[in-house]
Amino acid sequence: MDIRSLWSLKGKKVLVTGGTKGIGEAVVEQFLNFGAEVLMVARTQNDIREKLDDASQYNLPLYGLSADVSNSDERKIIRLKVENIWDGKLDILINNVGTNVRKPAEKYLDIEFNKIMETNLLSAFDLTKLLYPYLKKEGEDEYSSVINVSSTAGLTHLRTGVLYGMSKAALNQLTRNLAIEWAMDNIRVNAVAPWYIDTPLANQVLKDPDYKEEVISRTPAGRIGKPEEVAATIAFLCMPAAGYITGQTIPVDGGFTIYGF
Repeated sequence: MDIRSLWSLKGKKVLVTGGTKGIGEAVVEQFLNFGAEVLMVARTQNDIREKLDDASQYNLPLYGLSADVSNSDERKIIRLKVENIWDGKLDILINNVGTNVRKPAEKYLDIEFNKIMETNLLSAFDLTKLLYPYLKKEGEDEYSSVINVSSTAGLTHLRTGVLYGMSKAALNQLTRNLAIEWAMDNIRVNAVAPWYIDTPLANQVLKDPDYKEEVISRTPAGRIGKPEEVAATIAFLCMPAAGYITGQTIPVDGGFTIYGF
């Protein structure tokens, strides 16, 4: 076997939700650089147009779709887009979309509960289920991958609010269950669990210098993570080199989960 083939994503068809900002943007860029074809989904059409314009300059196989994955009707539109551009073939699904509302547990409203669960958990479950027929592989050496972008909040207590932690812990369990149920269909399912990463969502709280200093003090690596570091882990998990890894939630946390908060 050519060892280079273990570290390639050339020609793979990849769907990334939340693909225009933060971790999702870094994932799109890395998969394109590894030779994959990418469909990025995001809510804001202007952000999508900007990324498509950049890709066109380099003749990269990037597609875009404006859709809200927390909306069931728009998840069906995503499935139709996969049918249209790739004839219903899909190799990799990255469930990256997430949101949060930070409050004490007793202060949450029902509408906030629904928003967090629909965005962080239900969207990933339902979209993955909708795309299951396209992810199935029958060849002995053919595999597809689903990667759920979770959080260290799903592994230990963080000050992110109970609902966010609940949604991410459930996403980790979804990862384990689907890895078992779909193993015979040659679908590998894994999750990554980032700690604080330099993204717009995280920077909402890291702009407090005292809190940022406390976060770094509990991080053995001594710094905030970079989106491309999470993206690199995701890319590896989708490569043939990671073909024996499934059902795992891998922290990308600079050692934080060893210390705890």
